[in-house]
Amino acid sequence: MPESQYDVAVIGAGPGGYAAAFHAADLGLRTALIDQEPQLGGVCLLRGCIPSKALLHAAKLVADAADAASWGIHFEKPRIDLEALRGRTKAVIGKLTKGVRALANSRKVDVFQARAAFANATTLTLSEPNGTRTLSCSHAILATGSRPIVPESLTLDDPRVMDSTGALDLPDVPSRLLVVGGGYIGLELGTVYEALGSGVTVVEMLPRLLNGADPDLVRPLQQRLQRRFKAIKLNTKVDKLESRQDGIAATLTGPDGTDTEIFDRVLIAVGRRANTEQLGLEHTKVTLSQKGFAQVDRQLRTTEPTIYAIGDLIGEPMLAHKATHEGLVAARVIAGKQATFDPTVIPAVVFTDPEIAWCGLTEEVAMAAGQAVKVTRFPWAASGRAATVGRNDGLTKLVCDAESWRILGVGLCGVGAGELIAEGVLAVEMGAVAEDLAASIHPHPTLSETVMEAAELFHGQATHIYTSKH
Repeated sequence: MPESQYDVAVIGAGPGGYAAAFHAADLGLRTALIDQEPQLGGVCLLRGCIPSKALLHAAKLVADAADAASWGIHFEKPRIDLEALRGRTKAVIGKLTKGVRALANSRKVDVFQARAAFANATTLTLSEPNGTRTLSCSHAILATGSRPIVPESLTLDDPRVMDSTGALDLPDVPSRLLVVGGGYIGLELGTVYEALGSGVTVVEMLPRLLNGADPDLVRPLQQRLQRRFKAIKLNTKVDKLESRQDGIAATLTGPDGTDTEIFDRVLIAVGRRANTEQLGLEHTKVTLSQKGFAQVDRQLRTTEPTIYAIGDLIGEPMLAHKATHEGLVAARVIAGKQATFDPTVIPAVVFTDPEIAWCGLTEEVAMAAGQAVKVTRFPWAASGRAATVGRNDGLTKLVCDAESWRILGVGLCGVGAGELIAEGVLAVEMGAVAEDLAASIHPHPTLSETVMEAAELFHGQATHIYTSKH
């Protein structure tokens, strides 16, 4: 086989791309992995999931130290060493990227640092730091991810206006930070900056935070954030931003009218856009939707038979774990295996404090669709484990079919909700009914018991909560 001929060329080395490349190699396919970055891992590892979670861990340490006072344990006010914090985050990133590179080498995946563009459906032009080369491939997998959106009305040539990438660099700790967008990115980064010392104002156009989650799951988080943030402004729009010597002037229009406030920095976190430009797709039959997403079938094949697409490139939900599973499916299909991407549920986690996690059917969607469901809620105020850690502000809920009691959705708000949701994913995927969870012995005292007791409520009563029958 010629040096430039590959069975599979994967463009993009994020969690979807490198998972696809590794699995393709495991299945015996000669595989190339192409990315513009010198480090592997994509946005998630380099500028997203991993650095944000490292910073959120640091934020939780600060919050836990403050909360310890209620236990009679008192710490001095923390001194924040931004340089050391940046260094620790970069060390985490560096360790993980080296691990991905080692896995690529051990699988004999050829890695190219280059911008790839299609000359035709099976030929790529690679623009490398030292020149260009041509690479031929029988199949290609597009995994180029997405980038933050900055609305034109808020575009300002001022380094004090940041997207999520800039915010993760921790340029400083502004006294006054405006977060535009009450979704998971805005709330997670707002949590980080508040813990480090910023006065955070969140502005959201919609009447609620985290629009995709059920309101009862969001409520405990919102109540905590209202105590910690300077302000949360719902039903409010940022009309414009203006550079001034004393800060960024933001014109805000909300229920009480229009006002202008001054902030030291502004973080714009209103969504992401798929990276489909400069890929040479015009030289292929790949088609894009009106929103710019590559159109694929259940085997992740685009309208060009030799080209597949995965991850953020093909639309919501833009989650790393979704991209990983899509990458595995694409690799299997290319290798001639029977595979389709058809999950029953894809879990979502917001890594705030408290965390929010859910999977499957939400109560709000069920109500809007007129679907007959029964919902039970177990408040963490009745959890012994939640009491021992001083965090009884959580909630566990199950959404079940009203007749069969089959579990259709699970939602959690509380400490460690992101870890607990996996049980819910398994329950929905396996077609479990409420009794399956109720009859499964959970260890005591743990937060996982709240899932079991929420299931017990389908039979009328749970051990640690009494519900009146009248």
